[in-house]
Amino acid sequence: MQLLAGVFFHFLGGVASGSFYVPYKKVKGWAWESLWIVGGLFSWLIVPPIAAWLTIPDFADIIRQTNATTLGYTYLFGVLWGIGGLTYGLGVRYLGVGLGSSIMLGLTMVFGSLIPSIYYQLNPTIGKESFGHYLNTRWGLIMLAGLAICVLGVVLCGKAAVLKDKELVKDKKGEGGTEYKFGLGLTVAIVAGILSACFNFGIEAGKSMATVANDIWKAGNIDKGEFLFQNNVTYIVLLWGGLTTNFLWCFLLNLKNKTFKDYTNKATPLKTNYLLCALAGTTWYLQFFFYGMGESKMGNGASSWILHMAFIILIANLWGVLLKEWKGVSRKAYSTIIMGIMFIIIAVLVVGFSKSL
Repeated sequence: MQLLAGVFFHFLGGVASGSFYVPYKKVKGWAWESLWIVGGLFSWLIVPPIAAWLTIPDFADIIRQTNATTLGYTYLFGVLWGIGGLTYGLGVRYLGVGLGSSIMLGLTMVFGSLIPSIYYQLNPTIGKESFGHYLNTRWGLIMLAGLAICVLGVVLCGKAAVLKDKELVKDKKGEGGTEYKFGLGLTVAIVAGILSACFNFGIEAGKSMATVANDIWKAGNIDKGEFLFQNNVTYIVLLWGGLTTNFLWCFLLNLKNKTFKDYTNKATPLKTNYLLCALAGTTWYLQFFFYGMGESKMGNGASSWILHMAFIILIANLWGVLLKEWKGVSRKAYSTIIMGIMFIIIAVLVVGFSKSL
């Protein structure tokens, strides 16, 4: 039951991540930077402490008592993760949505799941999974096989998207009138993929805060397992880093594009826009709220991050199919995206099975 609950929570996180942008599409009369930072204030500044307050009453004391090094590294990884998210757009610009997204999400999944284990291989830590442990255990090898299957599924989804672009987009410059530059795009995509994985590194860096929250809860709840919401205190510091990066970038775009007026422009439905951004931002945060719950059931090894990324990619592609974004494409393109989705589903089952051994 612990395993099934963990997989289910990761699934809910994937649904939240794959769906959060829908309310943004309903915002009217605002530039992207305006809606993004308003929603981001909820994602990274407002909702995290509310979630922590509701689940960890002493969260502020835990943060205050944490050493500066831990807080600094957690915040730094949040900043790097934020840069990764911003460079994601450049990767899409130079490679297209299909190829760019596949490379970046695939790399985020691989680096986010394996780099911590490689670090702990070089710096052994009690209670942490090392890469050697994966290679020398049956469950670890099966988990790595699941990761490989998921990467194959991502590659197939990317191939399908490239086929769709060729069939439906006649403009040789690609989507949005941007220029296709494979070399530059690949470099940017690799950087974005690696930096986006820093969110998982930040969770590891701030794990001592989650451990304190977990210990406090377990002291009053003996033999009831791990605390579901232990990561909520870590997210506060980690997301401060993400807020810093995104706030500075959106501020510069507001300045450059002269879009500060969006926030008070009465010609737009201000109340509705703010509510939609609040909904989008809150939904975005829920992906990691549920990730933390899933991790508490499965542990913060590679399996949790693989499932998290797999469900995000799976839900995003399923939305595309359900919303008929693939209508009018060739049978080859459609069958390729379905095959990619199937491989990702198989990967989820394989990774989930590995944790049962």
